[in-house]
Amino acid sequence: MDKEKRGIQGSSAESRRHIYRISMGVKPVQIHVLGTRDVSEDALNSIIEGLQIVFPEKTFKKKANTLEIPTEAFNPERKQYLSTAILRKVRGYAEEHGVKTALGVVEVDLYVPRLNFVFGEAECPGKAAVISVFRLKPEFHGQPQNETLFIERCIKEAVHEIGHTLGLTHCDNPFCVMHFSNTIYDTDVKQRFFCRKCYSKLAKLSKE
Repeated sequence: MDKEKRGIQGSSAESRRHIYRISMGVKPVQIHVLGTRDVSEDALNSIIEGLQIVFPEKTFKKKANTLEIPTEAFNPERKQYLSTAILRKVRGYAEEHGVKTALGVVEVDLYVPRLNFVFGEAECPGKAAVISVFRLKPEFHGQPQNETLFIERCIKEAVHEIGHTLGLTHCDNPFCVMHFSNTIYDTDVKQRFFCRKCYSKLAKLSKE
């Protein structure tokens, strides 16, 4: 889930389960994946491996222990962290290091005003995105520990937020990675890939 809540309407029923990876013959773009100290390098490696499958013509660089959560992000009343404040930090990194896109990975409970929580947030379009693994762990929802499920959820949310940075809004296809995750169930239902409609839109956006 993230701040952007607009949906893409009109996916045909026959295409709802079709999935597409991004390979459009464009110049490779490097994306830095920034982790906080409490996010393991193994988790970052697995997320990058998943991203590389979806975006085969982009390159990803792991930057563990790089992202620091700004103190002003914490809301003591909610006991949560404002994702927009962290997003600004990620954008600052992207601008300072001259990278096209930066994805922050944190392990704190995120929120935006008017929502109880978010799985992540991104500029749409823009340079910065952030996801939190906090609510993606099965244990958070009273489920047994399951590393495979946890990593798959992380990959889906990472692809979703990077999709926003590329200009994609939300999709009404529940199997598309750009579908809005209101609950963890929505994340589990959708796949890590783009539907035909979002893939086509992304191909057009890449030429602009």
